[in-house]
Amino acid sequence: MIKIKSAQEIEQMKVAGALSKTALRRVGAMVRPGVSTFELDQLAEQIIRMHGGTPAFKGYGGFPGSICASVNDAVVHGIPNPDVILRDGDIISIDTGAVVDGWVGDNAWTFFCGEPSPEARALCEVTRDCLKAGIAEAVPGNRIGDIGHAVQELAESNGYGVLRDYVGHGVGHVMHEEPNVPNYGKRGRGVKLEAGMVIAIEPMITMGSPRVTTGSDGWIVSTRDHLPAAHFENTIAITLDGPVILTADDQGPWCPLEGGAL
Repeated sequence: MIKIKSAQEIEQMKVAGALSKTALRRVGAMVRPGVSTFELDQLAEQIIRMHGGTPAFKGYGGFPGSICASVNDAVVHGIPNPDVILRDGDIISIDTGAVVDGWVGDNAWTFFCGEPSPEARALCEVTRDCLKAGIAEAVPGNRIGDIGHAVQELAESNGYGVLRDYVGHGVGHVMHEEPNVPNYGKRGRGVKLEAGMVIAIEPMITMGSPRVTTGSDGWIVSTRDHLPAAHFENTIAITLDGPVILTADDQGPWCPLEGGAL
C-alpha cells in the first residue's frame, strides 16, 4: 500500500534527509587515494549518530555497514571493508541513509577518486543528469513510467545501459515502501503520482551491459562485463508545488559544508 504523507510529515522527513545528505557530502569529501571504504563507513556513522540519528542501513536485512560503498564495476550494496583501498582513477558510489524521529532519508552519489578516465567522468555526468530528468517528472498527475522513461531515454541515447534488477522505491518510516520506481518505462504507464507520495529516485547506469551479478557475500551487485557503473539518488516529495528534494543538506539544524549542492 502506498502511504501518503501530510505536509507536516514531509517537513519532518526533511530533517532525516538533511542528515543523510550531510553524511554523504562529508564522506564524499574524504574520498581520495589510500582511504579504505571502511574508514568512509566509520565517518558516516559518526556523523549520523552525533546529530541524533541512526544509520538506516546498519543491520537492515543483516547488512553490516552504515553506508554502501560500491567501487568501479560495483553498482550498489558494496559492504565497507578495510581491505578495499581507493586508488587514483576509481569512481565510488556511496549510499547513505539516516533515521531521525522514525523517518528515513536515503541518498547516493558517485564520487571521483583523484582523476577518473574521461569515459568514467562522462558516465557519471549523464547518470547525474538522469536523476535530474527523473525528478522533473515527479509531479502530481504523472505516472511512475514517466520517471522511468525520462531516465531510460537519456541514458540509452548516450549509449549506456539501465539496470532492470534494482529500482527506486517509496520512503517513509521504513526505507523501502511502495511503489517501486524503475529507471525504465513508458510514458503514461504505472502508478499515478499524487501529492504526499515520497519516493527515492535512483538511476543505476552502466557503461556497457546492464546485466549484473551478486557477489558471494550476498550483497555487492556488480556488472557482469566488469565495466564501470554509476549511481545517484535523492529522496523526493511529490507536492502540488512540484518535486521537493528532501535529501538537501540546507534543511538540518547543523551547519553543512560549503559547496555546490549534491
